[in-house]
Amino acid sequence: MEVVLLFIRIFLFAVFAVAAIGKFLDLEGAAKSAKAFGTPDDLAKTFAVLIPFAELVFAVCLLFTSFSWLGAIGVFGLLLIFSGGMISQMAQGNAPDCHCFGAIHSEPVSKKSLIRNVIFAVLALVLIAQGRESQGLSFSDMTNDFAMQIIFGLAILGALGAVIFYLKKISEQQNQIMRRIDVLEMVSQDGKEVERENVGSLEDFLPIGSFAPEFNLENAKNGREVALEHLLMEGKSLLFFFVSPNCVPCAELLPEIVAWQNELGERFNFVFISGGKAKENNEKFGESFKNILLQKEREVATDYFSPWTPTVLVVNSEGLIASRPAVGDAAIRELIVKIKSENDAEFFVLPKNDGHDHGMPPKLGENVPEFSLKDLRGKEFTPKDFQNRKTLVTFWSPGCPYCKSMLEDLKNWDKTKGSDAPDLLVFSDGETQEHQDFNLDSPILLDKGYKTSEKFGMFGTPSAVLVNEKGKIVSETAVGAGNIWALVGKKK
Repeated sequence: MEVVLLFIRIFLFAVFAVAAIGKFLDLEGAAKSAKAFGTPDDLAKTFAVLIPFAELVFAVCLLFTSFSWLGAIGVFGLLLIFSGGMISQMAQGNAPDCHCFGAIHSEPVSKKSLIRNVIFAVLALVLIAQGRESQGLSFSDMTNDFAMQIIFGLAILGALGAVIFYLKKISEQQNQIMRRIDVLEMVSQDGKEVERENVGSLEDFLPIGSFAPEFNLENAKNGREVALEHLLMEGKSLLFFFVSPNCVPCAELLPEIVAWQNELGERFNFVFISGGKAKENNEKFGESFKNILLQKEREVATDYFSPWTPTVLVVNSEGLIASRPAVGDAAIRELIVKIKSENDAEFFVLPKNDGHDHGMPPKLGENVPEFSLKDLRGKEFTPKDFQNRKTLVTFWSPGCPYCKSMLEDLKNWDKTKGSDAPDLLVFSDGETQEHQDFNLDSPILLDKGYKTSEKFGMFGTPSAVLVNEKGKIVSETAVGAGNIWALVGKKK
């Protein structure tokens, strides 16, 4: 047992020493994290120093049996404080960066980080339960042979840890290089198809022009259930603010949000999506805003790809996504400036070419490009065929595994869609026979080398755009099955 206690002490020492050093190497990030957990601005920098100092002191105590019991109590206390903060943030629907290991490793608060804290706390409790006088072997008690065995064992564990750490770093660097190569290939493919295994997860936002996800949430003001369709009944576009009652940046932005509502209130309905209790949200936001909707966890924020607070997103009066999520005060202010410059509340906020589109300029708002292609039955299609009907234009490849995985859903939707649903038109590459085996009722146009597809803004398969009755592209390029179904309001 004494050897086990020694290993526990050494393990906890290593964990908290590394955590302290990591925070000292990034005091600015530590202060930012403290603010995100609700620490007042004037105390954040102090806490950014005190926390790693305490971690280092308690870690050193664990090395000496005369102080180890006190060190274990200190470590356990810190873990209780950290875990309490994590639980509080998660309950409010927030996921701030825990900054647990500072510059060495940091990640958003999650169940994973909470479980890790629980494991460390259990180990600290084992030491505490042994009492002050029973903290295991001290380094002075060990014989030379035994000490060498301990040191050799620790050296092996350290070496394995270092190998795993550097392999992870190498893997991350390789992934980044592969993503960059992927982008360069797509930009310079010159009509050649590029296979992409990760095509289903290219985007981290809903495409502009897709249907906003439905929801039913409690209004903090009156306790009534509010759905998206209720908000759209007023005939205005919606400005969704994803916030939290304990979000410091949200509080700092609040006076500006009030001013924006006074200026834009006739065109936009301001809607707050928050978490936590109704009382604290009403105290924070209730004086100026009527729509404060409470999510139980982060279900709506997840559906709208808005996990951080504050984040703002526009939904137009037709219930369509009209902007990408603007995360943080600077991006939100920039989005509001764009909104103010438009007189029409139905406009779409077109994104900058920021790399997400693989170098392809957005085609949203442009007319269908000129082309002439025949389908499998020999019928010729031109831009004139897009008049008077909405059309979901999909881009396909018979060799794409993600295309094959959504084929049955596509066929079922095509057969059962209502009269108000858009027509389906498929552009694809490959041979005639392999497409006939799809047994798809809607026309398939063979587009060798994707030359026409590129004109529509395609940059991967499967992808799609929505074209309206006037032959105008009214959505961003949706990549992957989930985003394609969002264009037609179908849940995957």
